[in-house]
Amino acid sequence: MELHHLQILRELGALGSVTAVAEALNVTPSAVSQHLAALQRGFRTPLTRREGRRLILTPAGEVLAAAGAEAIDAMAAARSALDEFEGARAGVVSISGFHSVGQVLFGPLIRELASTTDSPTVRLTDEDVAQSDFPALTARYDLVLAHRMEHSAPWPTDGVRSLTLVREPLDVAVSASHPLASRRTVSPDEVVDHPWVTSRIGYSPDDVLKAVSAVAGRSVDVRHRINDYGAVAAVVAAGEVLGMLPRYTSRSVDDRDITRLPLRGVSTHRMIDVLARPENLRRRSVRVVVEALERVMARLRE
Repeated sequence: MELHHLQILRELGALGSVTAVAEALNVTPSAVSQHLAALQRGFRTPLTRREGRRLILTPAGEVLAAAGAEAIDAMAAARSALDEFEGARAGVVSISGFHSVGQVLFGPLIRELASTTDSPTVRLTDEDVAQSDFPALTARYDLVLAHRMEHSAPWPTDGVRSLTLVREPLDVAVSASHPLASRRTVSPDEVVDHPWVTSRIGYSPDDVLKAVSAVAGRSVDVRHRINDYGAVAAVVAAGEVLGMLPRYTSRSVDDRDITRLPLRGVSTHRMIDVLARPENLRRRSVRVVVEALERVMARLRE
């Protein structure tokens, strides 16, 4: 039993298919299957089973994958100890971020790291996925910038660690000429009967709008589903619909023709978190980037 065999087993449990594991580890599906077969030869109990065309873990496989994650973490701890001794800060750190957080954080993060000595090199990617899909991205990136509603279930703790960057409210956006634009705040009863532009299902604005409907006791007329906040603001500015915009991570949006209104009487906060595998957080270069992200986000809230 070798460490990379355990890593492949772990990734199969996290990603759900041999093809996805191969893409994440940059190997061929055939190589993944060969490593799994080599691992299986060391155990009498089946570690995987077929479910249709997919290969999934058996309960025994899940137990071994969890133990393997601990072994991988322990090896990372050993490497980290040597890195600390050598004072290694440089390296390459891969980061994925959903679209709006990437727009406001990626540029400042690069400038923040450039201002420090021997800073890591970052490789940035945008991954705008539904809330439930963020943890799986930690198989492909060192750090994953993710969002979830404050009242929703916490991130899984099996093989994933999370750190909160900010607790961000979402505000109602109306056109500058809208009758509600003069209000300081609005309630669910005051906005539920207006037509709306919101996000696709599974994203924060739609979650808040569902809460508005539940509190007001009436359904909401959703005219448009758009995930890009700049496009949302443009549609709102046209005066037909109301929208929902996050307070900090949509600051790149042009507010000249819209007004943002805090929504009272319903939970509107979402958490913006950093997700990572435990072994990645042991790398000093990764921790340097996390600290830089914290500083950039703190300035964004000012």
